[in-house]
Amino acid sequence: MKQLTLTSSFTLSGKGLHTGRHITAEFAPAPDNHGYKIRRTDLDGQPVIDCLAEYVTATTRGTVLAKGDVTVSTVEHAMAALYAAGVDNCLISLDGPEMPILDGSARPFTEAIAAVGLAEQKLEKDYYIVKQKIEVSDAVSGSKIMILPDDEFSVEVKVNFDSPVLANQYASMEHIEEFAAGIAPARTFVFVREIEPLVSAGLIKGGDLDNAIVIYDSPIDAARLDSIADLMGVEHRHPEKYGYINPSPLQYDNEPARHKLLDVVGDLALIGRPIKGKVIATRPGHTINTTLAKDIRREIKRQDIQAPIYDPNREPLMDNNQIRTLLPHRYPFLLVDKVIEKGAQYIVGVKNVTTNEPFFQGHFPQEPVMPGVLMVEAMAQTGGLLVLSTVPDPERYSTYFMKIDNVKFRQKVVPGDTLLFHVSFMTELRRGCAVMKGRAFVGEKIVCECEFMAQIIKNK
Repeated sequence: MKQLTLTSSFTLSGKGLHTGRHITAEFAPAPDNHGYKIRRTDLDGQPVIDCLAEYVTATTRGTVLAKGDVTVSTVEHAMAALYAAGVDNCLISLDGPEMPILDGSARPFTEAIAAVGLAEQKLEKDYYIVKQKIEVSDAVSGSKIMILPDDEFSVEVKVNFDSPVLANQYASMEHIEEFAAGIAPARTFVFVREIEPLVSAGLIKGGDLDNAIVIYDSPIDAARLDSIADLMGVEHRHPEKYGYINPSPLQYDNEPARHKLLDVVGDLALIGRPIKGKVIATRPGHTINTTLAKDIRREIKRQDIQAPIYDPNREPLMDNNQIRTLLPHRYPFLLVDKVIEKGAQYIVGVKNVTTNEPFFQGHFPQEPVMPGVLMVEAMAQTGGLLVLSTVPDPERYSTYFMKIDNVKFRQKVVPGDTLLFHVSFMTELRRGCAVMKGRAFVGEKIVCECEFMAQIIKNK
């Protein structure tokens, strides 16, 4: 699938939950591989913060991003809406220190994105594919969040509070398409007993009964309730029984659990890539959500591209016989056994390294190691197949090396290893020349990488 951005810009305005200030946010299209970024237009130089988990610095009643002295808080609802809509690239211009809270849900963002529509971009989406269970837990709070391998992104949330009103709730989203109608409208919530400490901490100055579900679940005398109402700037209310004291009813019986699911989506959007995996969260909150996102970001930064998924039972896109019709190489120099995946910008090839390879006779007899130069050659051959796929009658053309740069060897390759080659275009094909990036994997680890230029020439 191709990356997506907004077709045009849109603007949303409202007060900030914590500052109470009137804030305007403009969401604008952005180029391929831009990701989500927030620009503080109210500050000198209009500094920009990348919406990535490593910039999360606080998680009290919202997710806060910071870069140096520049901060932006309560980003999770906007992030969830962008992620669920499939938007990969967006520049958000903000004239204040937090995202406007609006109605306390992601619905205004989701509706605005749907109104302007999405534009397909040139480059393909770069998914984060979950290949094994990743889990984070907190023994003190009882919070736990895990992500499991799956073909799609889905979320299950279980919440449990020490409250006679909000004890146990469950919410799920099996497909991301369910987000707009079933998750986005769920509003944030707060217990009346929490309001005074939050206000004392300088938070929720913009909170009211229009942008949060307020839960009354413990006895509070009338004078104190009036004091809390005055702190929040809302009318005095004296509930006669425990429950939700908002004038508007709940949109769903499990609206708090749905909102927690919304927050999970928004916080995991800070991974910076769409996810293929199943999330199961018990008593989630911004702290544990972003801890998981930070763990995954560390993995991504250690290795910027994941190893391709290799299922030996799947029929290859090209077998050895098909490859031989396109490449002039023959034994002992044909170093690609099959092609298992190909897109407009990339290709994945496979080389099974056996003990019978002729180069092991001299490299080295007592310790067989595949020569690094042959790994580079194998990636070049794989890249040749990618370049040849761009021309009609590819059997009439050949590809030739012109330049190799930034070669790195990270781990030796020995008999019994299966090499996976991921080769992608770095630039457009111009005048028969292509610049490509090649990476060779054994298992989940990169063993070799390089950049190279190749030229395609018609055979005489």
